Amino acid sequence: MRLSRDGRNADPASDIPFVTLFFAGIWLVYLFDPIAKAWDLRHTTRGIVGLVAVIAFAGVYLWHFYRARAYSWGRYDPGARLDPPSHRMIRYAVNLALSMTTILAIGQKGTTTWVFLAVAGLWTFSMPVAFGLAASLAAAYELLAYHVEGWTRDSSVSLSIALAVFAVGGGIIASRRQKDLSAVRRENARLMVEEERNRMARDLHDILGHSLTVITVKAELAGRLIEVAPERAKAEIDALETLAREALSDVRHAVEGFREISLTGELARAREALKTAGIEPRLPRAVEAVPTDLRELYAWGVREGVTNVIRHSRATTCTIVLDATGLRITDNGSGAHDHNDVGGGNGLRGLRERAAAVGGTVATRILDTGFEVHVSAPRISALGAVGSSRAGDAVGTSGLADTSGSAGSIGSAGSAGSAGVFDSTGGLLGGTGSVVHP
Repeated sequence: MRLSRDGRNADPASDIPFVTLFFAGIWLVYLFDPIAKAWDLRHTTRGIVGLVAVIAFAGVYLWHFYRARAYSWGRYDPGARLDPPSHRMIRYAVNLALSMTTILAIGQKGTTTWVFLAVAGLWTFSMPVAFGLAASLAAAYELLAYHVEGWTRDSSVSLSIALAVFAVGGGIIASRRQKDLSAVRRENARLMVEEERNRMARDLHDILGHSLTVITVKAELAGRLIEVAPERAKAEIDALETLAREALSDVRHAVEGFREISLTGELARAREALKTAGIEPRLPRAVEAVPTDLRELYAWGVREGVTNVIRHSRATTCTIVLDATGLRITDNGSGAHDHNDVGGGNGLRGLRERAAAVGGTVATRILDTGFEVHVSAPRISALGAVGSSRAGDAVGTSGLADTSGSAGSIGSAGSAGSAGVFDSTGGLLGGTGSVVHP
């Protein structure tokens, strides 16, 4: 598609006047009859006036079409400047005067110009007015043909007016619909680009925000341990390298649009990150009862919520609960009043957009001691108090959170059922009590 000078899409013929004028002027061959009549009378004043008037009429008609075509046919360029209405009216009035001059000079043959007047009305006035004008011209011709002495009583001009107006009018309507369709397509393309840009921004914010927060905490810990516990400091530095590589891989996947995230994986990362930051993690023991289509949303919720806890809360404990009301992330810190995410920073804004995409909501509130993020979605109502029967009486019916933060309570209470649970070190505890690290 051709571009206009300012880079926007334009009608391919809009900047080629000869092409435009050719397709408009090809129909002027029907003015041959009045020209021939005027030529026969060329030795008279009437003939000369008629000849000049017909030629001038054809010229003004083409000029009028070229200047007013954007009003009627439309252009693909959404910024096209329309010809002022007053200019269109003046040119049409000139054409009307030339048409009347032609009729007065050469008689009935001059009414052929009325066909062009009717068609020109389509790019001068609104569609209803143009059709009304065409009907008036046809009626006027019929009246004159049957009452003016010397005029032939036929309906050729009236029929030509009707056929021409309906044909050109149909083409104009089709052109306008095509223009509207093109505008819709452009808007859809713009929205798709905007949505992809927003998706990438959300993913990069969530990925880098979480990863860089954990890297910062681990780097500070390694700096404190390098003198007193070199071996542990070395382990933390090795973990930094692993985290950096994982973050790089996640960024690449986000850019490519193939980013995958799992709830169990985010819970394991959250446990490790919280412990590294000196915050006691109280996390769910099982996620099997969470609907599959909501796990990705809750995984993003865990990542964003835990990142905010580590960054802003100055908390000593962080509790993540999955129950019938959704996902709740609560801390006992005192820093909730200090960070922008309380009111909806980039992180929580992105999380709200993800929740809205599946009909869910994200709510935040400041507690007496701490801060809470609550993520809910329609399908979560199908969840019961997860783990009430599958994890045994020791886990209980009220929550999925490990309030002790250790795996000892499970081992002492008996069977945890077939569902695997996380122990305090981030390992996955099977139904037999064995620890399986992911």
